[in-house]
Amino acid sequence: MSLLKTAESKILACIQNDVWSRFVTLPNRDRIWTLSLTNKGVRKTAEQAPKTPLVMVHGFGGGVGLWIRNIDALSRSRPVYAFDLLGFGRSSRPSFPSDATQAEKQFVDSIEQWREYLGLENMILLGHSLGGYLATSYAIQYPTRVSHLILVDPWGFPERPQPQTQEGQGSEVTKRPPLPRWVKAIAAVVSLFNPLAVIRAAGPWGPGLVNRFRPDFKRKFEDLFEDDTMTQYIYHCNAQTPSGEVGFRAMSESLGWAKNPMLDRVHQLPPSMPLTMLYGARSWVDSSSGDRVVQIRNQAHTNVLLIDDASHHVYADQPEEFNKVVENICNSVN
Repeated sequence: MSLLKTAESKILACIQNDVWSRFVTLPNRDRIWTLSLTNKGVRKTAEQAPKTPLVMVHGFGGGVGLWIRNIDALSRSRPVYAFDLLGFGRSSRPSFPSDATQAEKQFVDSIEQWREYLGLENMILLGHSLGGYLATSYAIQYPTRVSHLILVDPWGFPERPQPQTQEGQGSEVTKRPPLPRWVKAIAAVVSLFNPLAVIRAAGPWGPGLVNRFRPDFKRKFEDLFEDDTMTQYIYHCNAQTPSGEVGFRAMSESLGWAKNPMLDRVHQLPPSMPLTMLYGARSWVDSSSGDRVVQIRNQAHTNVLLIDDASHHVYADQPEEFNKVVENICNSVN
């Protein structure tokens, strides 16, 4: 954990605006590692109404450090909060139940308790990947707290595809190539363990393993760090005691489908709640789920946007475009 703190400190040193970082202690004594940024160049007058804060929720295996290309720019006009999800990063690592509904509830309850502690009446809630799934669940349960929901390449929306019958539509069958047999074999083995077990099992070779299998993380941030700062950060985020990944495994089926797909529940969002879904045009996450959400919500206050030349980590692949889109959304709130 001390090495994670060191790697994170190096990342956060890039922040230009005022940053406040501390642990938020929940009623059960779990702690959520939290950043808050405000623009030190803006002097607020008594007449100015406070802007709705932007709250950013990272994805599986991530942490607050991954937003380093975004939080400074987005905090120019309003407070920005980012936190490590319960069980990830520097936050507490409690045990999670094996039941999908209960694991999801533990994540969402911690977000609500975090909000209560900070006294945020409402927020623009942005979630990436797993964070998008949890942000949607939170918005369904606490709709009065969310002014605009922003989902970035969200995980867990579609149902797991059923095997195609001969009567299946050809266009659906050919849309995506079938997974090779070796991928299915590896997925079957991995499903027996927690998703990040291989990183911990690698011991001192772990950082090299992250560099080898995710060299893109180093490339995405190479203009900020010439060394392995980001891959070291990712490694130390995930070399800790398994916790959040146990909750994730409880909520997911093999190959990463959600046991309780969000497309089955998204109709529970209030029709008046604005929703924007951002997808990377080159991501493995299928943006057709966004189109389905538009249909389910009958187009009410729902937008789907594709970011060109971006993969799953949209915010790091095309940070300027991502920041511009998110800032425009925030400005539409106030």
